[in-house]
Amino acid sequence: MTPSQPPTPSPSSDATAADPAASPSTTPPAAGRRRLLFAGVAGAAGLAGASFAWWKFRPHDVAPGAEQALWGLQFDTPEGGTLDMRRFAGKPLLINFWATWCPPCVDELPLLNTFYRTHSAHGWQVVGLAIDQPSSVRQFLTKLPLDFPVGLAGLSGTDLGRSLGNLTGGLPFTVVVNAAGQIQDRKMGQVTAKDLEVWAKG
Repeated sequence: MTPSQPPTPSPSSDATAADPAASPSTTPPAAGRRRLLFAGVAGAAGLAGASFAWWKFRPHDVAPGAEQALWGLQFDTPEGGTLDMRRFAGKPLLINFWATWCPPCVDELPLLNTFYRTHSAHGWQVVGLAIDQPSSVRQFLTKLPLDFPVGLAGLSGTDLGRSLGNLTGGLPFTVVVNAAGQIQDRKMGQVTAKDLEVWAKG
C-alpha cells in the first residue's frame, strides 16, 4: 500500500495568503492615510482652541497710564451720589467688574461682600463697578444689598476694563491694587475663596 501524501495546496490558496491586499482584515493604505490626516487636523484644531481659550481668559498688558487714570475717575452710584476713586488711594483695593445678567458675577458677590466685612478693618476696600443698566442694578441691590460701594460704570466700565487688560470685555473681571496704587493682580472669571486668601496676604 502506498503511504498517503499530504494534500498539495492549490495555487489559488497560496496567492490569497501571500497577497495582503486580498485579506479582508487589512486596511487599505489610502483609508489609513485619511484617518491619520483627520487625526492630525483634529489635533491641530484642539491645540488652536486651547490656545484661543488661554488667550481669551488671560489678562493682557495694562495700557500705558491706566493705573494713574484710574484715580481720576468718578461714577454715579445707585443711591444717587458720586463714587470718587480718589478716596480709595493709599489703601489695598479690590475692583470687581460685574453685571446683573452675569451668573458667575452674581454668585461671587456674597463672597466679595464677606471679604470686605472681614478685611475692611485692616484697610481693605472693595468697589463694584456695574457694567449694566442703572435700573437693573438698583432693582438687584434691593434683593442683595452690598456693604461695599457700587459704581454705575456702564459702557465706560467696559473701556476701563480693556485698559486694565480685559481685552475681550468678559465678566466677571477683578483687579487688585496695592496700597502704593500699583496693580498687584487681575483675574478673568469667578473669584474663589483661595484667590481672596492669597490677595489678602499680599
